[in-house]
Amino acid sequence: MGVIFKDLQRVQWTRLHAAGGASARAVPALLSKAAWSDRDTARLAVDELGDLVCELGFVVQEATAPTVPFLVELAGAPHVLCKADVLELLRKIFIGRQWSAASHTFSSGTYIHLAQQLEWETAAQEAVRAGRHVYDGLLSSVDPDVAQAAAKLLRSFAEESRLSPAPRDVKPTDEAPLRSPAQGHPW
Repeated sequence: MGVIFKDLQRVQWTRLHAAGGASARAVPALLSKAAWSDRDTARLAVDELGDLVCELGFVVQEATAPTVPFLVELAGAPHVLCKADVLELLRKIFIGRQWSAASHTFSSGTYIHLAQQLEWETAAQEAVRAGRHVYDGLLSSVDPDVAQAAAKLLRSFAEESRLSPAPRDVKPTDEAPLRSPAQGHPW
């Protein structure tokens, strides 16, 4: 059995924000609980992780992308008892488009002000996509819940590539000029 989470301590969790602006300091303990606990405790840990890094099941946070590689490790580790739950969380992270939806609903000025959140979304989606080799392997799992969750996640990739709009072309306007963070917000 290989070692999982060997890079966990490299992430400065206390400097990352999770849901509601809270620190992500609980992420390592929850990942460990998901990895090494009985099925019920592990599933609760994954649920708590979801509350922190994919708020309401569709809002990614600053701590989301750094958490994803460890979720992928959980999904691929032979001893983990909550793989289907982990795969479902990864799917929610992948399809979470709250910040993109908000930026497209409002003016281009809002898009500019959500730039950081949009970067979180993109980084999280790319991190989930990077685990594809793990999900492909789980399609043949003897646990039908795991195989089904892997298939559902992979279907999300296909749907996303089919449905995603062209990248938005953001240009400064008179109403909401582009500003650097040092210039502050226009409101």
